[in-house]
Amino acid sequence: MAIQRMDNVGIVVEDLDAAVAFFVELGMELEGRAEVEGPVADRCTGLDGVHCEIAMVRTPDGHSRLELAKYRSPAAISTEPRNRPHNILGTHRVMFAVDDLEDTVARLRPHGAELLGGIARFEDSYLLCYVRGPEGVIVGLAERLG
Repeated sequence: MAIQRMDNVGIVVEDLDAAVAFFVELGMELEGRAEVEGPVADRCTGLDGVHCEIAMVRTPDGHSRLELAKYRSPAAISTEPRNRPHNILGTHRVMFAVDDLEDTVARLRPHGAELLGGIARFEDSYLLCYVRGPEGVIVGLAERLG
């Protein structure tokens, strides 16, 4: 039996509104918000007393989604440093194809985005970069050239 598709990627955040604003500015669409708690949430996560607020954002084509979650209880655990380099085992990176990479970076800067390095050109195929987004999550951006 094979998987059907990747449904979503989950990201735990401290400031849900700021995270939603960041990804909406990137071009994602807010699908909805909800409160999650109770025995099913506890069992699924392996935590006791789960109460979190989630926001689901999706790409314009409808094929990819991020579930942004703010834990009210148990409290989210912060791992330091938040601005870890990309080569740490288990580091999360989400990559998006964009129409105009430089414009996208400029629009995300007021939402806290910081380039990890710079904008790189891969042959005559792509412009690529990594920015640090909400809660230190690394967001890859790729613009196809030609």
